[in-house]
Amino acid sequence: MAIFRQYIAPLLVVLVFVFALVAVSARIFLPSDMAAPAPIEEVGISSQPTPVNLPPTAQNSAS
Repeated sequence: MAIFRQYIAPLLVVLVFVFALVAVSARIFLPSDMAAPAPIEEVGISSQPTPVNLPPTAQNSAS
């Protein structure tokens, strides 16, 4: 167990850190249009439902 705590666990931590550093630093070498964050939705297309494509609502019989 001491070998894991002294050698393997710190090595795994360092490897994860190096991998994260390389992944973040790779943005420098990407073309400028690919380095931007991904868009959440397409430009010009509304995801909000319009009254035309809404399903019919049930009439409230309580009133």
